[in-house]
Amino acid sequence: MTNTHPLRFRNYSIFLILIIALCTFSCKKHRATKKHILTTDFSYEPFIEKMETIVSPADTLAQKGIKVSSGIVKYTYFVNDFYPIWLSHGYKTGEAADKFIDELKDVKWDGLDPENYGLTNVIQLKAKLGKKETTLDDAIAFDTALTKCYLAVAKDLLIGKIVPKKADSLWYHANDSTWNAPRLLADMQQKYTPLDEYRSTVPTYKLLRGEYKHYWELAQDSNLAATINGIRGIKKIDSDAIASITAIINKEAPWITPEANDSVDEWTQLIATYQDYRGIKPTGKTDSTTLLCLATAPDSILSRIAANMERIRWMQQQFGNLYVLVNVPLMQLFLRKNGLNAMHMRVVVGKPERQTPSLYALMTNVVINPTWGVPSTILKQDVLPGIEKSGSKYMAKKGLKVYTKDGKLVNVAQVNSKNYRKFQYKQAAGDDNSLGNVKFNLPNPWDIYLHDTPHRGDFVKRFRALSSGCIRLNQPREMAVYILSELEKKDFTRGKLDTIISTHKTQWRVLSNKIPVHIAYLTAFEDTTGTHINFINDVYHRDEKLIVQLAKTK
Repeated sequence: MTNTHPLRFRNYSIFLILIIALCTFSCKKHRATKKHILTTDFSYEPFIEKMETIVSPADTLAQKGIKVSSGIVKYTYFVNDFYPIWLSHGYKTGEAADKFIDELKDVKWDGLDPENYGLTNVIQLKAKLGKKETTLDDAIAFDTALTKCYLAVAKDLLIGKIVPKKADSLWYHANDSTWNAPRLLADMQQKYTPLDEYRSTVPTYKLLRGEYKHYWELAQDSNLAATINGIRGIKKIDSDAIASITAIINKEAPWITPEANDSVDEWTQLIATYQDYRGIKPTGKTDSTTLLCLATAPDSILSRIAANMERIRWMQQQFGNLYVLVNVPLMQLFLRKNGLNAMHMRVVVGKPERQTPSLYALMTNVVINPTWGVPSTILKQDVLPGIEKSGSKYMAKKGLKVYTKDGKLVNVAQVNSKNYRKFQYKQAAGDDNSLGNVKFNLPNPWDIYLHDTPHRGDFVKRFRALSSGCIRLNQPREMAVYILSELEKKDFTRGKLDTIISTHKTQWRVLSNKIPVHIAYLTAFEDTTGTHINFINDVYHRDEKLIVQLAKTK
Protein backbone atom coordinates (compact mmCIF):
# COMPACT_ATOMS: atom_id res chain seq x y z
CA MET A 1 0.00 0.00 0.00
CA THR A 2 1.27 3.49 -0.82
CA ASN A 3 2.45 5.38 2.23
CA THR A 4 2.01 8.90 0.82
CA HIS A 5 -0.20 11.04 3.09
CA PRO A 6 -1.03 8.17 5.46
CA LEU A 7 -3.91 8.55 7.92
CA ARG A 8 -3.90 6.41 11.04
CA PHE A 9 -7.36 6.09 12.54
CA ARG A 10 -6.32 6.46 16.13
CA ASN A 11 -4.75 9.90 15.69
CA TYR A 12 -6.21 11.66 12.67
CA SER A 13 -8.58 14.20 14.27
CA ILE A 14 -5.95 16.93 14.84
CA PHE A 15 -4.44 16.15 11.46
CA LEU A 16 -7.78 16.75 9.76
CA ILE A 17 -8.31 20.08 11.52
CA LEU A 18 -4.98 21.26 10.13
CA ILE A 19 -5.84 19.98 6.67
CA ILE A 20 -9.23 21.74 6.72
CA ALA A 21 -7.56 25.01 7.70
CA LEU A 22 -5.01 24.53 4.97
CA CYS A 23 -7.81 23.90 2.48
CA THR A 24 -9.56 27.13 3.43
CA PHE A 25 -6.54 29.33 2.77
CA SER A 26 -4.57 27.44 0.15
CA CYS A 27 -6.81 25.48 -2.19
CA LYS A 28 -7.05 28.16 -4.90
CA LYS A 29 -3.29 28.59 -4.97
CA HIS A 30 -2.75 24.81 -5.01
CA ARG A 31 -5.29 24.29 -7.79
CA ALA A 32 -3.01 25.65 -10.50
CA THR A 33 -0.66 22.71 -10.11
CA LYS A 34 -3.34 20.10 -10.92
CA LYS A 35 -2.87 18.36 -14.26
CA HIS A 36 -5.99 18.60 -16.42
CA ILE A 37 -7.10 15.04 -17.09
CA LEU A 38 -10.60 15.72 -18.42
CA THR A 39 -11.31 17.07 -21.86
CA THR A 40 -12.20 20.68 -22.45
CA ASP A 41 -15.95 20.11 -22.71
CA PHE A 42 -16.09 19.59 -18.95
CA SER A 43 -16.48 22.83 -17.04
CA TYR A 44 -13.80 22.71 -14.35
CA GLU A 45 -14.25 26.02 -12.61
CA PRO A 46 -17.97 25.76 -11.81
CA PHE A 47 -17.40 22.21 -10.51
CA ILE A 48 -14.47 23.30 -8.36
CA GLU A 49 -16.18 26.39 -7.00
CA LYS A 50 -19.30 24.50 -6.06
CA MET A 51 -17.31 21.65 -4.54
CA GLU A 52 -15.54 24.12 -2.25
CA THR A 53 -18.97 25.26 -1.09
CA ILE A 54 -20.80 22.00 -0.55
CA VAL A 55 -17.91 19.96 0.84
CA SER A 56 -17.21 22.17 3.83
CA PRO A 57 -16.16 21.39 7.42
CA ALA A 58 -19.77 21.88 8.52
CA ASP A 59 -21.09 19.44 5.94
CA THR A 60 -23.05 16.47 7.28
CA LEU A 61 -23.50 13.18 5.48
CA ALA A 62 -27.16 12.65 4.71
CA GLN A 63 -26.70 9.14 3.35
CA LYS A 64 -27.70 6.74 6.13
CA GLY A 65 -25.02 4.26 7.14
CA ILE A 66 -22.03 6.25 5.86
CA LYS A 67 -19.75 6.87 8.83
CA VAL A 68 -17.11 9.07 7.22
CA SER A 69 -16.57 12.55 8.60
CA SER A 70 -16.97 15.60 6.38
CA GLY A 71 -13.38 16.50 7.27
CA ILE A 72 -12.07 13.40 5.53
CA VAL A 73 -14.26 14.07 2.49
CA LYS A 74 -12.94 17.64 2.32
CA TYR A 75 -9.37 16.41 2.67
CA THR A 76 -9.96 13.96 -0.18
CA TYR A 77 -11.14 16.68 -2.55
CA PHE A 78 -8.40 19.01 -1.39
CA VAL A 79 -5.76 16.44 -2.34
CA ASN A 80 -7.48 16.28 -5.74
CA ASP A 81 -7.61 20.11 -5.99
CA PHE A 82 -11.42 19.86 -5.85
CA TYR A 83 -11.48 18.35 -9.32
CA PRO A 84 -13.93 15.49 -9.98
CA ILE A 85 -12.68 12.09 -8.89
CA TRP A 86 -14.96 9.76 -10.81
CA LEU A 87 -16.14 11.71 -13.87
CA SER A 88 -14.70 11.73 -17.36
CA HIS A 89 -15.50 14.15 -20.16
CA GLY A 90 -19.05 15.11 -20.90
CA TYR A 91 -20.42 14.46 -17.41
CA LYS A 92 -19.89 10.71 -17.89
CA THR A 93 -18.51 8.17 -15.45
CA GLY A 94 -14.96 7.04 -15.87
CA GLU A 95 -13.69 3.46 -15.88
CA ALA A 96 -12.83 3.67 -12.17
CA ALA A 97 -16.44 4.48 -11.24
CA ASP A 98 -17.76 1.48 -13.13
CA LYS A 99 -15.19 -0.81 -11.52
CA PHE A 100 -15.98 0.47 -8.03
CA ILE A 101 -19.75 0.07 -8.43
CA ASP A 102 -19.21 -3.54 -9.53
CA GLU A 103 -16.92 -4.15 -6.55
CA LEU A 104 -19.38 -2.50 -4.19
CA LYS A 105 -21.98 -5.09 -5.12
CA ASP A 106 -19.44 -7.75 -4.16
CA VAL A 107 -18.86 -6.53 -0.57
CA LYS A 108 -21.90 -8.55 0.50
CA TRP A 109 -19.50 -11.50 0.67
CA ASP A 110 -17.60 -9.53 3.33
CA GLY A 111 -20.75 -9.59 5.43
CA LEU A 112 -21.34 -5.93 4.53
CA ASP A 113 -24.57 -4.65 3.02
CA PRO A 114 -23.90 -2.63 -0.17
CA GLU A 115 -27.06 -0.64 0.51
CA ASN A 116 -25.51 0.68 3.72
CA TYR A 117 -23.07 2.51 1.47
CA GLY A 118 -25.74 3.84 -0.92
CA LEU A 119 -25.44 1.38 -3.83
CA THR A 120 -28.93 2.07 -5.19
CA ASN A 121 -28.44 5.79 -4.74
CA VAL A 122 -25.21 5.94 -6.77
CA ILE A 123 -26.70 3.75 -9.51
CA GLN A 124 -29.65 6.13 -9.77
CA LEU A 125 -27.34 9.15 -9.82
CA LYS A 126 -25.20 7.52 -12.49
CA ALA A 127 -28.26 7.07 -14.71
CA LYS A 128 -28.64 10.85 -14.87
CA LEU A 129 -25.19 11.38 -16.35
CA GLY A 130 -24.06 11.65 -19.97
CA LYS A 131 -27.29 13.16 -21.28
CA LYS A 132 -28.14 16.54 -22.81
CA GLU A 133 -30.15 17.44 -19.74
CA THR A 134 -27.36 16.45 -17.33
CA THR A 135 -26.50 19.35 -15.05
CA LEU A 136 -23.49 20.29 -12.99
CA ASP A 137 -25.51 19.47 -9.89
CA ASP A 138 -26.08 15.95 -11.24
CA ALA A 139 -22.35 15.51 -11.82
CA ILE A 140 -21.40 16.80 -8.39
CA ALA A 141 -24.07 14.71 -6.64
CA PHE A 142 -22.74 11.55 -8.26
CA ASP A 143 -19.06 12.33 -7.70
CA THR A 144 -19.47 13.19 -4.02
CA ALA A 145 -21.80 10.26 -3.34
CA LEU A 146 -19.34 7.80 -4.85
CA THR A 147 -16.44 9.37 -2.94
CA LYS A 148 -18.25 9.10 0.39
CA CYS A 149 -19.23 5.56 -0.48
CA TYR A 150 -15.67 4.53 -1.36
CA LEU A 151 -14.22 6.10 1.78
CA ALA A 152 -16.80 4.40 3.98
CA VAL A 153 -16.44 0.91 2.57
CA ALA A 154 -12.63 1.20 2.47
CA LYS A 155 -12.62 2.15 6.14
CA ASP A 156 -14.97 -0.67 7.13
CA LEU A 157 -12.92 -3.25 5.23
CA LEU A 158 -9.64 -2.08 6.73
CA ILE A 159 -10.51 -1.57 10.41
CA GLY A 160 -14.05 -2.87 10.84
CA LYS A 161 -17.52 -1.38 11.10
CA ILE A 162 -17.66 -1.02 14.87
CA VAL A 163 -15.27 -0.15 17.68
CA PRO A 164 -14.17 -3.52 19.14
CA LYS A 165 -14.77 -2.57 22.77
CA LYS A 166 -18.48 -2.07 22.04
CA ALA A 167 -18.78 -5.80 21.46
CA ASP A 168 -15.83 -7.31 23.36
CA SER A 169 -14.43 -5.70 26.51
CA LEU A 170 -11.42 -8.05 26.41
CA TRP A 171 -10.35 -7.19 22.86
CA TYR A 172 -6.98 -5.40 23.00
CA HIS A 173 -5.56 -6.50 19.66
CA ALA A 174 -4.15 -3.40 17.99
CA ASN A 175 -4.98 -2.43 14.43
CA ASP A 176 -2.19 -0.19 13.18
CA SER A 177 -3.10 -0.43 9.50
CA THR A 178 -2.48 2.70 7.44
CA TRP A 179 -5.57 4.11 5.73
CA ASN A 180 -4.62 5.80 2.46
CA ALA A 181 -8.03 5.95 0.82
CA PRO A 182 -8.23 9.77 0.50
CA ARG A 183 -4.80 9.95 -1.14
CA LEU A 184 -5.47 6.97 -3.38
CA LEU A 185 -8.75 8.52 -4.53
CA ALA A 186 -6.86 11.52 -5.84
CA ASP A 187 -5.07 9.23 -8.30
CA MET A 188 -8.19 7.29 -9.27
CA GLN A 189 -8.34 8.51 -12.87
CA GLN A 190 -4.79 7.35 -13.54
CA LYS A 191 -5.03 4.11 -11.57
CA TYR A 192 -8.03 2.52 -9.90
CA THR A 193 -7.30 1.16 -6.42
CA PRO A 194 -9.50 -1.93 -5.91
CA LEU A 195 -11.19 -2.74 -2.62
CA ASP A 196 -8.85 -5.70 -2.17
CA GLU A 197 -6.30 -3.07 -1.16
CA TYR A 198 -8.18 -2.76 2.14
CA ARG A 199 -9.09 -6.38 2.82
CA SER A 200 -7.20 -8.51 5.30
CA THR A 201 -4.46 -10.66 3.79
CA VAL A 202 -4.82 -13.23 6.58
CA PRO A 203 -5.75 -16.54 4.84
CA THR A 204 -8.70 -17.08 7.17
CA TYR A 205 -10.43 -13.97 5.83
CA LYS A 206 -10.54 -15.22 2.25
CA LEU A 207 -11.92 -18.56 3.41
CA LEU A 208 -14.60 -16.80 5.46
CA ARG A 209 -15.65 -14.75 2.42
CA GLY A 210 -16.04 -17.96 0.49
CA GLU A 211 -18.00 -19.56 3.31
CA TYR A 212 -20.30 -16.54 3.52
CA LYS A 213 -21.04 -16.76 -0.19
CA HIS A 214 -21.61 -20.51 0.16
CA TYR A 215 -24.20 -20.09 2.92
CA TRP A 216 -25.85 -17.16 1.15
CA GLU A 217 -26.38 -19.38 -1.89
CA LEU A 218 -27.69 -22.18 0.37
CA ALA A 219 -30.18 -19.70 1.81
CA GLN A 220 -31.61 -19.24 -1.70
CA ASP A 221 -32.05 -23.01 -2.20
CA SER A 222 -35.76 -23.78 -1.78
CA ASN A 223 -35.21 -27.53 -1.99
CA LEU A 224 -32.72 -27.40 0.89
CA ALA A 225 -35.14 -25.26 2.91
CA ALA A 226 -37.85 -27.90 2.45
CA THR A 227 -35.45 -30.67 3.53
CA ILE A 228 -34.42 -28.71 6.63
CA ASN A 229 -38.05 -28.10 7.56
CA GLY A 230 -38.72 -31.80 7.14
CA ILE A 231 -36.24 -32.91 9.83
CA ARG A 232 -37.34 -30.43 12.48
CA GLY A 233 -38.81 -32.25 15.42
CA ILE A 234 -38.07 -35.76 14.14
CA LYS A 235 -38.12 -38.46 16.81
CA LYS A 236 -36.79 -41.43 14.89
CA ILE A 237 -33.79 -41.79 12.59
CA ASP A 238 -35.38 -43.93 9.88
CA SER A 239 -34.37 -44.30 6.25
CA ASP A 240 -36.16 -41.07 5.26
CA ALA A 241 -34.41 -39.14 8.02
CA ILE A 242 -31.05 -40.57 7.00
CA ALA A 243 -31.66 -39.51 3.40
CA SER A 244 -32.63 -35.99 4.49
CA ILE A 245 -29.67 -35.61 6.85
CA THR A 246 -27.28 -36.87 4.19
CA ALA A 247 -28.72 -34.39 1.68
CA ILE A 248 -28.28 -31.49 4.14
CA ILE A 249 -24.67 -32.40 4.93
CA ASN A 250 -23.87 -32.85 1.23
CA LYS A 251 -25.16 -29.32 0.63
CA GLU A 252 -23.52 -27.66 3.65
CA ALA A 253 -20.20 -29.47 3.54
CA PRO A 254 -19.84 -31.23 0.16
CA TRP A 255 -16.17 -31.89 0.87
CA ILE A 256 -17.09 -34.44 3.59
CA THR A 257 -16.55 -37.80 1.92
CA PRO A 258 -16.65 -40.87 4.20
CA GLU A 259 -14.52 -43.83 3.19
CA ALA A 260 -15.01 -47.53 3.73
CA ASN A 261 -13.57 -48.50 7.10
CA ASP A 262 -13.67 -51.80 8.97
CA SER A 263 -14.00 -50.15 12.37
CA VAL A 264 -16.21 -47.09 11.67
CA ASP A 265 -19.11 -47.24 9.22
CA GLU A 266 -19.63 -44.47 6.68
CA TRP A 267 -22.76 -43.07 8.37
CA THR A 268 -20.90 -42.62 11.67
CA GLN A 269 -17.98 -41.02 9.81
CA LEU A 270 -20.36 -38.65 8.04
CA ILE A 271 -22.03 -37.53 11.27
CA ALA A 272 -18.77 -37.27 13.24
CA THR A 273 -17.06 -35.18 10.54
CA TYR A 274 -20.10 -32.91 10.28
CA GLN A 275 -20.15 -32.52 14.06
CA ASP A 276 -16.50 -31.49 14.03
CA TYR A 277 -17.26 -29.03 11.21
CA ARG A 278 -20.03 -27.42 13.24
CA GLY A 279 -18.06 -27.33 16.51
CA ILE A 280 -19.89 -30.20 18.21
CA LYS A 281 -18.24 -33.09 20.02
CA PRO A 282 -17.72 -35.69 17.25
CA THR A 283 -19.56 -38.69 18.70
CA GLY A 284 -20.95 -39.92 15.39
CA LYS A 285 -24.42 -40.05 16.94
CA THR A 286 -27.41 -37.99 15.81
CA ASP A 287 -28.08 -36.47 19.22
CA SER A 288 -30.32 -33.47 19.87
CA THR A 289 -27.50 -30.93 19.46
CA THR A 290 -26.56 -32.36 16.07
CA LEU A 291 -30.17 -32.42 14.89
CA LEU A 292 -30.54 -28.80 15.99
CA CYS A 293 -27.53 -27.82 13.86
CA LEU A 294 -28.86 -29.75 10.89
CA ALA A 295 -32.21 -27.97 11.24
CA THR A 296 -30.60 -24.51 11.34
CA ALA A 297 -31.52 -22.29 8.41
CA PRO A 298 -28.42 -21.30 6.37
CA ASP A 299 -29.19 -17.58 6.56
CA SER A 300 -28.92 -17.67 10.37
CA ILE A 301 -25.29 -18.82 10.02
CA LEU A 302 -24.38 -15.80 7.90
CA SER A 303 -24.29 -13.45 10.89
CA ARG A 304 -21.80 -15.69 12.67
CA ILE A 305 -19.48 -15.77 9.66
CA ALA A 306 -19.79 -11.99 9.31
CA ALA A 307 -18.91 -11.53 12.99
CA ASN A 308 -15.65 -13.40 12.53
CA MET A 309 -14.72 -11.41 9.43
CA GLU A 310 -15.29 -8.29 11.53
CA ARG A 311 -12.91 -9.63 14.19
CA ILE A 312 -10.20 -10.20 11.60
CA ARG A 313 -10.69 -6.64 10.34
CA TRP A 314 -9.98 -5.47 13.90
CA MET A 315 -6.48 -6.92 13.61
CA GLN A 316 -3.51 -5.93 11.47
CA GLN A 317 -4.19 -6.21 7.76
CA GLN A 318 -0.98 -8.16 7.23
CA PHE A 319 0.58 -10.62 9.67
CA GLY A 320 3.86 -10.99 7.79
CA ASN A 321 5.88 -14.10 7.00
CA LEU A 322 6.46 -15.23 10.59
CA TYR A 323 4.00 -15.12 13.46
CA VAL A 324 2.27 -17.09 16.18
CA LEU A 325 -1.52 -17.25 16.17
CA VAL A 326 -3.45 -18.53 19.16
CA ASN A 327 -7.15 -19.05 18.49
CA VAL A 328 -8.69 -19.01 21.97
CA PRO A 329 -12.03 -20.79 21.37
CA LEU A 330 -10.29 -23.37 19.15
CA MET A 331 -7.71 -23.81 21.93
CA GLN A 332 -4.90 -24.29 19.44
CA LEU A 333 -1.66 -22.51 18.51
CA PHE A 334 -0.12 -22.11 15.07
CA LEU A 335 3.46 -20.98 14.45
CA ARG A 336 3.43 -19.96 10.81
CA LYS A 337 6.37 -19.26 8.55
CA ASN A 338 6.00 -18.24 4.91
CA GLY A 339 2.33 -19.17 4.94
CA LEU A 340 2.81 -22.68 6.31
CA ASN A 341 2.36 -24.16 9.77
CA ALA A 342 5.85 -24.76 11.12
CA MET A 343 4.22 -25.86 14.40
CA HIS A 344 0.65 -26.61 15.43
CA MET A 345 -0.41 -27.71 18.90
CA ARG A 346 -3.20 -27.87 21.41
CA VAL A 347 -3.22 -25.27 24.16
CA VAL A 348 -5.05 -24.57 27.41
CA VAL A 349 -6.67 -21.13 27.64
CA GLY A 350 -8.39 -19.11 30.35
CA LYS A 351 -11.44 -20.57 32.03
CA PRO A 352 -14.75 -18.71 31.40
CA GLU A 353 -14.47 -16.87 34.71
CA ARG A 354 -10.85 -15.82 33.89
CA GLN A 355 -10.95 -15.31 30.17
CA THR A 356 -7.89 -14.94 27.98
CA PRO A 357 -7.98 -11.51 26.31
CA SER A 358 -7.38 -10.92 22.61
CA LEU A 359 -4.11 -9.06 22.12
CA TYR A 360 -1.04 -8.52 19.99
CA ALA A 361 2.50 -8.60 21.41
CA LEU A 362 6.05 -9.51 20.42
CA MET A 363 7.75 -12.59 21.82
CA THR A 364 11.03 -11.20 23.14
CA ASN A 365 12.70 -14.08 24.99
CA VAL A 366 12.53 -17.69 26.03
CA VAL A 367 13.00 -18.53 29.71
CA ILE A 368 14.23 -22.00 30.66
CA ASN A 369 13.43 -23.07 34.21
CA PRO A 370 11.32 -19.98 34.94
CA THR A 371 10.34 -18.88 38.40
CA TRP A 372 6.73 -17.81 38.89
CA GLY A 373 5.54 -14.61 40.47
CA VAL A 374 1.88 -14.81 41.42
CA PRO A 375 -0.25 -12.29 39.41
CA SER A 376 -2.58 -10.01 41.36
CA THR A 377 -5.79 -11.73 40.23
CA ILE A 378 -4.61 -15.20 41.26
CA LEU A 379 -3.17 -13.73 44.46
CA LYS A 380 -6.52 -12.28 45.49
CA GLN A 381 -8.79 -15.07 44.30
CA ASP A 382 -6.66 -18.15 45.07
CA VAL A 383 -3.55 -17.58 47.17
CA LEU A 384 -4.99 -15.29 49.86
CA PRO A 385 -7.98 -17.60 50.55
CA GLY A 386 -5.52 -20.52 50.69
CA ILE A 387 -3.32 -18.72 53.19
CA GLU A 388 -6.29 -17.75 55.33
CA LYS A 389 -7.52 -21.33 55.36
CA SER A 390 -4.32 -23.38 55.70
CA GLY A 391 -1.40 -20.96 56.05
CA SER A 392 2.00 -22.62 55.69
CA LYS A 393 0.47 -25.96 54.60
CA TYR A 394 -1.13 -24.29 51.58
CA MET A 395 2.11 -22.48 50.70
CA ALA A 396 4.17 -25.65 51.00
CA LYS A 397 1.73 -27.57 48.81
CA LYS A 398 1.93 -24.88 46.11
CA GLY A 399 5.69 -24.44 46.47
CA LEU A 400 5.24 -20.74 47.21
CA LYS A 401 7.27 -18.41 49.40
CA VAL A 402 6.58 -14.83 50.52
CA TYR A 403 9.11 -12.02 50.10
CA THR A 404 9.29 -8.32 50.81
CA LYS A 405 9.74 -5.94 47.89
CA ASP A 406 13.51 -5.96 48.51
CA GLY A 407 13.71 -9.76 48.47
CA LYS A 408 13.68 -10.73 52.17
CA LEU A 409 11.85 -13.92 53.13
CA VAL A 410 8.64 -13.40 55.14
CA ASN A 411 6.91 -15.82 57.50
CA VAL A 412 3.52 -16.59 55.99
CA ALA A 413 1.94 -16.15 59.43
CA GLN A 414 2.51 -12.41 59.00
CA VAL A 415 0.32 -12.27 55.90
CA ASN A 416 -3.32 -11.23 56.20
CA SER A 417 -6.08 -9.65 54.09
CA LYS A 418 -4.99 -6.15 55.08
CA ASN A 419 -1.30 -6.35 54.22
CA TYR A 420 -1.00 -9.13 51.61
CA ARG A 421 -0.46 -6.66 48.74
CA LYS A 422 2.78 -5.46 50.35
CA PHE A 423 4.53 -8.73 49.58
CA GLN A 424 5.65 -10.77 46.58
CA TYR A 425 4.76 -14.45 46.20
CA LYS A 426 7.10 -16.62 44.18
CA GLN A 427 7.48 -20.22 43.15
CA ALA A 428 11.00 -21.55 42.52
CA ALA A 429 11.99 -23.17 39.22
CA GLY A 430 11.43 -26.90 38.95
CA ASP A 431 9.22 -29.62 37.56
CA ASP A 432 6.30 -28.58 39.79
CA ASN A 433 6.50 -24.92 38.86
CA SER A 434 3.16 -23.62 37.51
CA LEU A 435 4.97 -22.44 34.36
CA GLY A 436 6.60 -25.81 33.80
CA ASN A 437 10.10 -25.83 32.37
CA VAL A 438 9.79 -23.25 29.57
CA LYS A 439 8.19 -19.83 29.30
CA PHE A 440 7.83 -17.57 26.25
CA ASN A 441 7.66 -13.92 27.26
CA LEU A 442 5.59 -11.45 25.26
CA PRO A 443 5.51 -8.26 27.35
CA ASN A 444 2.01 -6.80 27.58
CA PRO A 445 -0.05 -4.91 30.18
CA TRP A 446 -2.20 -7.96 30.94
CA ASP A 447 0.69 -10.24 31.94
CA ILE A 448 -0.33 -12.90 29.42
CA TYR A 449 2.36 -15.26 28.13
CA LEU A 450 2.88 -18.74 26.68
CA HIS A 451 4.27 -21.44 28.93
CA ASP A 452 4.75 -25.09 29.79
CA THR A 453 2.68 -26.71 32.56
CA PRO A 454 2.96 -29.66 34.94
CA HIS A 455 -0.71 -30.45 34.21
CA ARG A 456 -0.02 -32.47 31.07
CA GLY A 457 -3.25 -34.45 31.29
CA ASP A 458 -5.32 -31.42 30.27
CA PHE A 459 -4.23 -31.58 26.64
CA VAL A 460 -6.18 -34.75 25.86
CA LYS A 461 -9.41 -33.06 26.92
CA ARG A 462 -11.74 -31.50 24.36
CA PHE A 463 -12.62 -28.61 26.69
CA ARG A 464 -9.36 -26.90 27.61
CA ALA A 465 -10.50 -23.52 28.97
CA LEU A 466 -8.87 -24.30 32.32
CA SER A 467 -6.14 -21.74 33.00
CA SER A 468 -6.18 -18.40 34.81
CA GLY A 469 -5.74 -16.54 31.52
CA CYS A 470 -2.30 -17.46 30.19
CA ILE A 471 -1.70 -19.93 27.35
CA ARG A 472 -0.39 -23.37 28.34
CA LEU A 473 1.42 -25.22 25.54
CA ASN A 474 1.28 -28.90 24.71
CA GLN A 475 4.72 -28.83 23.01
CA PRO A 476 6.75 -26.11 24.76
CA ARG A 477 10.11 -27.86 24.49
CA GLU A 478 9.65 -28.51 20.78
CA MET A 479 8.73 -24.87 20.21
CA ALA A 480 11.72 -23.63 22.21
CA VAL A 481 14.10 -25.79 20.16
CA TYR A 482 12.51 -24.68 16.87
CA ILE A 483 12.70 -20.99 17.76
CA LEU A 484 16.25 -21.09 19.11
CA SER A 485 17.70 -23.36 16.44
CA GLU A 486 15.70 -22.78 13.25
CA LEU A 487 14.75 -19.12 13.70
CA GLU A 488 17.59 -17.81 15.86
CA LYS A 489 20.15 -20.05 14.09
CA LYS A 490 21.75 -21.10 17.37
CA ASP A 491 23.40 -24.41 18.16
CA PHE A 492 20.49 -25.54 20.28
CA THR A 493 19.22 -29.12 20.36
CA ARG A 494 16.58 -30.96 22.34
CA GLY A 495 19.34 -32.68 24.28
CA LYS A 496 20.86 -29.34 25.22
CA LEU A 497 17.48 -28.04 26.39
CA ASP A 498 16.85 -31.14 28.49
CA THR A 499 20.27 -30.79 30.09
CA ILE A 500 19.61 -27.17 31.05
CA ILE A 501 16.19 -28.11 32.45
CA SER A 502 17.74 -30.80 34.63
CA THR A 503 19.85 -28.17 36.44
CA HIS A 504 16.70 -26.29 37.65
CA LYS A 505 18.67 -23.08 37.10
CA THR A 506 16.96 -20.24 35.27
CA GLN A 507 18.36 -19.18 31.88
CA TRP A 508 17.09 -16.39 29.62
CA ARG A 509 17.50 -16.57 25.85
CA VAL A 510 16.80 -13.14 24.29
CA LEU A 511 15.48 -13.34 20.73
CA SER A 512 17.24 -11.26 18.11
CA ASN A 513 14.17 -11.64 15.89
CA LYS A 514 11.05 -10.76 17.87
CA ILE A 515 8.10 -12.94 16.90
CA PRO A 516 4.64 -11.35 16.51
CA VAL A 517 2.03 -13.16 18.61
CA HIS A 518 -1.66 -12.76 17.80
CA ILE A 519 -4.07 -14.01 20.45
CA ALA A 520 -7.52 -13.86 18.89
CA TYR A 521 -11.09 -14.99 19.44
CA LEU A 522 -12.42 -16.60 16.25
CA THR A 523 -15.38 -18.99 16.27
CA ALA A 524 -15.05 -19.73 12.55
CA PHE A 525 -11.56 -20.75 11.47
CA GLU A 526 -9.82 -22.89 8.88
CA ASP A 527 -9.48 -26.64 9.39
CA THR A 528 -6.15 -28.46 9.55
CA THR A 529 -5.96 -28.61 5.74
CA GLY A 530 -6.29 -24.83 5.48
CA THR A 531 -8.91 -25.24 2.76
CA HIS A 532 -12.23 -25.21 4.63
CA ILE A 533 -13.83 -23.28 7.49
CA ASN A 534 -14.84 -25.07 10.67
CA PHE A 535 -17.18 -23.58 13.24
CA ILE A 536 -16.02 -23.56 16.86
CA ASN A 537 -17.82 -23.62 20.18
CA ASP A 538 -18.26 -20.07 21.46
CA VAL A 539 -16.65 -20.88 24.80
CA TYR A 540 -16.90 -17.33 26.20
CA HIS A 541 -20.29 -16.56 24.60
CA ARG A 542 -19.00 -13.50 22.76
CA ASP A 543 -20.66 -14.02 19.37
CA GLU A 544 -24.13 -12.87 20.31
CA LYS A 545 -23.10 -9.41 21.50
CA LEU A 546 -21.00 -8.79 18.40
CA ILE A 547 -23.79 -9.96 16.11
CA VAL A 548 -26.21 -7.59 17.85
CA GLN A 549 -23.78 -4.67 17.51
CA LEU A 550 -23.25 -5.36 13.81
CA ALA A 551 -27.01 -5.52 13.26
CA LYS A 552 -27.31 -2.00 14.69
CA THR A 553 -25.08 -0.65 11.91
CA LYS A 554 -27.51 -1.72 9.19
